[in-house]
Amino acid sequence: MKKIDMLTPIGILIGISMVVFGVISSGGISGFLAFIDVPSILIVLGGVFGTLCVSFPLKQLKNMGRVGKQAFQSKEINVEEIVGTFVHLSEKARREGLLSLEAELEQIDDSFVKKGILLAIDGVEPEMIRELLEAEIAAVEERHARGRSMFEKAGDYAPAWGMIGTLVGLVLMLKSLNTPSSLGPNMAIALLTTFYGALLSNLNLFFQPIAAKLAGKTEHELFVKEVIIEGVIGLQAGQNSRFVQAKLKVFAPVEKRKLEEKREHVREA
Repeated sequence: MKKIDMLTPIGILIGISMVVFGVISSGGISGFLAFIDVPSILIVLGGVFGTLCVSFPLKQLKNMGRVGKQAFQSKEINVEEIVGTFVHLSEKARREGLLSLEAELEQIDDSFVKKGILLAIDGVEPEMIRELLEAEIAAVEERHARGRSMFEKAGDYAPAWGMIGTLVGLVLMLKSLNTPSSLGPNMAIALLTTFYGALLSNLNLFFQPIAAKLAGKTEHELFVKEVIIEGVIGLQAGQNSRFVQAKLKVFAPVEKRKLEEKREHVREA
């Protein structure tokens, strides 16, 4: 079940709040309003969007919102629950045979787990099961990398468009040196476009942080899938449930493994 990943919006909000606080504490409300410049915003955001259109096909760009949404969602994947599931399945498989696991599939939501169990039930060799499931992992990793690359590229392009806006502002300013009233607005474009470009990318408030969050989620998802592969191989080989549990436990976080070991010592005592 997916939940809202509050750290992403909270992090963005904290970053923006610190910038706003710094501006207001130094220049007041009027100083803050001076940092809002529509032409500068249009140069940066419009330029970034334009370069994304050149860099990626329309079909991929349409998914940018859906991909970015993943950074604001948290899908709970509990490694301990997966270990428990395979321990239960291995016990049943040893008692009643692999075919008995078909009745358990309805209670499993993860399609990757289902696919692996079905391969085991069909009697596919362990090497082939690993090859098929790892091929799916590679496909997932590639798909996620393509989606993430849009935010990585946007983060790369934003500072460049900020510099372009700076050059535009400087050219306009130099051409209007004889008109003092236009120096301020042109200088604002020159400086604020760089500010917006850095804020969106290199100062890590949007594009690059979202790409990093997506990379972290992909890494965790692939790790969980590797755990599932080991569980499926154990099922197919008819391994003892305690052996399956011991093998899969190594994938659990160190802190939770230590806590479980302490509980086992208490039970034995």
